[in-house]
Amino acid sequence: MKTKLIGIALFALTLGAVVYYPQLSAKTQPVDPVDPITHHITANPKIDVVFVLDTTGSMSDLIQTAKEKIWSIATTMSSAQQTPDIRIGLVAYRDRSDAYVTKVVDLSDDLDSVYATLMDFQADGGGDTPESVNKALYDAVHAMSWSEQDQAYKVIFLVGDAPPHMDYNEVQYPEIVASALEKGIVVNTIQCGDIESAVQPWTQIAALGQGNFFQVEQSGSAVAYTTPYDEKIAELSARLDDTRLYYGTEEEKEKMAEKVAATEKVHEIASYAARARRGVFNASTAGRLNMLGDNELVDAVVSGEVELEELEPEALPASIAAMAPAEQQAHIEELAVERDELRAQIRQLAEDRDGYLREKVEEAGGLASSLDQKLYDTVKEQAGKRGLEYEDGPAY
Repeated sequence: MKTKLIGIALFALTLGAVVYYPQLSAKTQPVDPVDPITHHITANPKIDVVFVLDTTGSMSDLIQTAKEKIWSIATTMSSAQQTPDIRIGLVAYRDRSDAYVTKVVDLSDDLDSVYATLMDFQADGGGDTPESVNKALYDAVHAMSWSEQDQAYKVIFLVGDAPPHMDYNEVQYPEIVASALEKGIVVNTIQCGDIESAVQPWTQIAALGQGNFFQVEQSGSAVAYTTPYDEKIAELSARLDDTRLYYGTEEEKEKMAEKVAATEKVHEIASYAARARRGVFNASTAGRLNMLGDNELVDAVVSGEVELEELEPEALPASIAAMAPAEQQAHIEELAVERDELRAQIRQLAEDRDGYLREKVEEAGGLASSLDQKLYDTVKEQAGKRGLEYEDGPAY
C-alpha cells in the first residue's frame, strides 16, 4: 500500500510538472533579444529619426553635408549610455511645379540602403520662395512606420530654407504637427540661410512640435574635417562587409542581395571620410543591425541561433554550398575570428580619429554653433525625456 501511495504521488508530481512547466518556463525564460557582439541579453531603447529635406536648387551644399554627415549623426545618437536601436527615414521635397513634390524613404535599420538613396538626391527645381513643406511634413508623420514602443524617441528634423506654401488646398502644418504629437513625435526645424519669411513658420512649427528651432548657414555649418585615419578605416570597413554570408529562402537571400548592392554603392561613391564614419558606426554595438542585416549566417552560427547541419543545402550561401560540412563550419569560424579582429582594429583607429578631431575642434574654438553641436544638444535634451543619457558630445 505504501509503495502504491508513493507511485501515485510521483505520478501527480510528474503530471503537475508537465502541466505547470510551460507556464513557469514562459515566465522565467528571457524574452529580450541577445546582442550578437557581446552575447548579452539586451532590451535596447528605440530611436526613430526622419529627416525632411528640402532638395530644391538652393540646397545643394546642405544636401552634400547630409551625405557626408549622416553616419556621424547615427553615431552621435547611438552614443547613449544604454545603446539604442536606430532607424532613419527620409522625406525629400520640392514643389508642385518640380520633378516631384515628395520622395519618401521609410524608416529602416538598414542604413546602407537609406544612405544609398540619399546619395541619389540632387538639388534642383524651386525658383519661387515657398515650397511644399506641408506635404513633406504630412508624409513624415503619416507615411512612416513609426515605432509603437511607448518610450521610443521619435523625432523629425525639418531642414530647409524657404517657408511653406499656405495657399495650397492641403492639410497645413498646425494640424500636421498636432497629429505628430498624438503619435509621440517631436518636430524640430533647421532653417538654412536667412530668408526672413521662413523664420516665423519655422519657429512656430518647432514650438508646436515641442521641438527646437535653429538657424545654420546655407551650407549647414557642419564640422567636416578629414583625418589621416579615414582611408584605412574605410578599407577595414569594406573587409568587414566581406565577412557576411546570407542564408535562407530565395526571397530572403534576394532581399539581402539588395542590401549588399547598397553597400557596394556606398563603397563606390562615398568619400573616404563618409565611409570611415560608416565603418566606425558599423563596428559599434549600435551598428550591428546595419552591418549584419537579416539572416546573416556567421553571426547566427556563432551565437547558437542556427545549427549549420540543420540547414537545407538550398538555404546555404552559394559560396559555401559545395563545401563539405566540416569545411563549411571551419570557414564560418575563420570569418568570425576575422570579423572580431577587424572590429577591434576599426575601434582602435576610431579612438585615434576621435582624438585627432577633438584637437581640430578645440583649435577652431569649440564650434559651439556647428550643426553637429546643435543636433547633439537637441537629441540630448529630448531623448533624455525618454530615459536616454548622453555624455560624450557629438561624433564628427
